[in-house]
Amino acid sequence: MLVVLKKSVTESEIDHIRERVEALGFRAHLSRGEVRTVIGLVGDHRGLAKEALLSLQGVEEVHAVTKPYKQVSREWREADTIVEISGGIRFGGPEVPIIAGPCAVESDEQIFGIADQLRAMGASLLRGGAFKPRTSPYSWQGLGEEGLKMLARAREATGLAIVTEALDPDGVDLVAEYADVLQIGARNMQNYPLLRRAGKCGKPVLLKRGMSATINELLLAAEYLLAEGNDDVILCERGVRSFDNHTRNLLDLTAVPVVKALSHLPIIADPSHGTGVRDKVIPMARASVAAGADGLMVEVHPNPPSALSDGAQSLYPEQFSDLMEQIRVIATAIGRSVKGPA
Repeated sequence: MLVVLKKSVTESEIDHIRERVEALGFRAHLSRGEVRTVIGLVGDHRGLAKEALLSLQGVEEVHAVTKPYKQVSREWREADTIVEISGGIRFGGPEVPIIAGPCAVESDEQIFGIADQLRAMGASLLRGGAFKPRTSPYSWQGLGEEGLKMLARAREATGLAIVTEALDPDGVDLVAEYADVLQIGARNMQNYPLLRRAGKCGKPVLLKRGMSATINELLLAAEYLLAEGNDDVILCERGVRSFDNHTRNLLDLTAVPVVKALSHLPIIADPSHGTGVRDKVIPMARASVAAGADGLMVEVHPNPPSALSDGAQSLYPEQFSDLMEQIRVIATAIGRSVKGPA
């Protein structure tokens, strides 16, 4: 439920309204926009009469939020949410930050070398998995905390913020200790204990769409994060399963404008997982920027044939350099810019 305040409302009236809302058993979420100021009520609204709120000084209107995802919806917040990462990187504004790096952290030499190249080419954030959820239990599972330490050393050397994945609720604190952005992977999009824990981690969260998830399910998963008090959520379209076998997944770029109409949260695209085929990554990355994606996540490896994970979809560094040149042109054509490191 949304309590819309009068333009003439005073700070003391706002404080009183919030106190009253909390006394009724709700969490009050104050949002100040350019046009209006609203207080969102987080909690079970059943049995609450609008009249109890309309009678308060400074209240103009009270509206029910019709979407099943409340805080994620445009009804709750009209203005786009800007998620700011350390170093001044912003997702959701006119800039289009690029997250790049190998699927998995393999060694200091690998991650340091590629991070240095990516920064020089204009990437804003470094991706790399320390914990790898694999379909087969016999596949390589990552370096764990040692991989996190390697990422942290690469950040210290290059200044690139780190995006890496947490696999379970118990691992959230460890990953958040090292990462600038905590990633929830496609396999865990509906791992609700993990979502709840990530919502309390104090770090921005990158939430990937599940392999067979609808857009509503993605937005409801994001609602778990916001319901725990974390407003810094970045959504990611990374492809859904299809009947065709020419690509690993079907990159659903329609999801970008659909999500932007339904939600205020930024949404980026992952053409690497979305296609699974190296020579398809660049065309779909270009298309993602043209469709309005608020950023890209691209896998880049110094020597893809030797990669321990996802080499077939990883770009060579020189290919990534070409991609950066191309998407800068596209971003400029639609009134945006590709944001590099400070």
